[in-house]
Amino acid sequence: MTNNKYVLSWIDEMAAMTQPDKIVWIDGSEAQAEALRAEACSTGEMIKLNQELLPNCYLHRTAINDVARVEGRTYICTPTKEEAGNINNWMAPDEMYAKLKGLYTGSMKGRTMYVIPYSMGVVGSDFAKYGIELTDSIYVVLNMLIMTRVGTDVLEALGDSPDYIKGLHARADIDEENRYITHFPQDNTIMSVNSGYGGNVLLGKKCFALRIASYLGRKEGWMAEHMLILGVEYPNGDVKYVTAAFPSACGKTNLAMLIPPKMLADKGYKVWCVGDDIAWLRVNKEDGKLYAVNPENGFFGVAPGTNNKSNPNALATTMRDTIFTNVVHDTKNNTVWWEGLNDNPPAPGNAIDWKGNPWDCTKYDKKDKSTCGAHPNSRFTALAKNCPCISSEFNSLKGVPVSAIVFGGRRAKTAPLVYQSTSWQNGAFVGSIMASETTAAAAGAVGVVRRDPMAMRPFVGYNMGDYWAHWLAMGTKIPNPPKIFHVNWFRTDDEGHFIWPGFGDNMRVLLWILDRCEGKVDADITPIGYVPKAEDINIEGLEGITLDTIKELLTVDKESWLADVANIKEFYAQVGDAVPQTMYDELAALEARLSK
Repeated sequence: MTNNKYVLSWIDEMAAMTQPDKIVWIDGSEAQAEALRAEACSTGEMIKLNQELLPNCYLHRTAINDVARVEGRTYICTPTKEEAGNINNWMAPDEMYAKLKGLYTGSMKGRTMYVIPYSMGVVGSDFAKYGIELTDSIYVVLNMLIMTRVGTDVLEALGDSPDYIKGLHARADIDEENRYITHFPQDNTIMSVNSGYGGNVLLGKKCFALRIASYLGRKEGWMAEHMLILGVEYPNGDVKYVTAAFPSACGKTNLAMLIPPKMLADKGYKVWCVGDDIAWLRVNKEDGKLYAVNPENGFFGVAPGTNNKSNPNALATTMRDTIFTNVVHDTKNNTVWWEGLNDNPPAPGNAIDWKGNPWDCTKYDKKDKSTCGAHPNSRFTALAKNCPCISSEFNSLKGVPVSAIVFGGRRAKTAPLVYQSTSWQNGAFVGSIMASETTAAAAGAVGVVRRDPMAMRPFVGYNMGDYWAHWLAMGTKIPNPPKIFHVNWFRTDDEGHFIWPGFGDNMRVLLWILDRCEGKVDADITPIGYVPKAEDINIEGLEGITLDTIKELLTVDKESWLADVANIKEFYAQVGDAVPQTMYDELAALEARLSK
């Protein structure tokens, strides 16, 4: 399929080490994909679901010890530890390559090596980056066909160039003690072994599109960010675009596929999803604005909690051409179910849980995750083009112009509903101090603050301090930068109840944000930044929310912020010597304003 000597010699080298019985090139054709689906069903690797109710949908189960990303087994392998930083796990490249060679040698004996040429971004666009993943898993092939753009056109676009990302994945023994997800930024190489779970083995996703791409972006002058991209369409047809970064469990996918509240929908407002997870951002030379693309081709979403109320667009997307992983199999109807889908779980005798065992829904206890039928991190892999609100700009070659960048977190008291940074530099600082408080759903104590800068803590491919320096540097390179905001949908009253309704009503906050970008509304300056005037947040049709409620949601509690400053100082010390002085200056200025 290619004469590229760099590609062919690398494949020869990897095949000599892993020793597969045969090598199959993936061409992106539906005929080949269908043959692979049939083969996976014949071996039990996948189950073909009810084709009338769920056309072209399949169920897969991973090993019980292999159900999530493993941050503790994920490494950045750079020549020095300083390049990887204190937040990442590090090992010297030579040491890691030697370790991996022992695990890969002979790992594909009796198996087939599949060669997947894929593109992150539209093939041929300025944003596109090409990769080749070698894997011994049909499940990986079929997921990559959904999540990325795969085919012979990728090889044609690559031509004779050595500029591609090398990815090797082997299931080996699915041994969690020898599971490694490793990145070699200087070598454009990703190697994953002893896992079959999507987040560890779909190497185009977090491994390439964030860890390696963030490194490339710094080197080449662009940004790879853990951000959704959405478009807000106004009644007059204008569309304004926003990117947003949130830690997990903060409603990122729900916001990406937001359905406007009836009052706004009736007036003609719409929301379009460009991406739900990753944004690549470049400065457009023509207008000096920052433009964003979603480099992915599909959604790898968490199933539990996805339903017709929380995210109807996501649910509709999964109704065809989808691979479900680790959910409940309803054997009576040959469909799937998960906690939070609806109140009609399959009856005992008709349900197989994510481990492949009979499941009795009457024994389910919400407080005890071990009684779940679907794994809490069970997934759907679905084509973006099947999303009812997918943007017409999804396949744009130049991306969409970004009006606003939004950071967010889950804070019970500290952060107001929304505030605006005072500059790009201050906005980068706001991103660097992003945090969420642990909930009862997370392991460990409730209310513990976990810093997750720009929602990139697990995904930066180099030193976090240097990553912040890149953010600051980008601010000097964007003639017309987006404005930067922070939101918090999760403020609670004294009884612990959420004050803001969230979900579709978050659009009311987005509209204020976009009004600020257009200079249409004023704001009050506070020690943390610009806060809306309460009357500028549209609460028309919102039951139980008054102007006083909004005023409460917008208050800045100086005492809790000063406590937060102490926590930020500890975190900056953890990041280490690479933290830019600018960030310390911003922190000192914040503390001074709060102390007045």
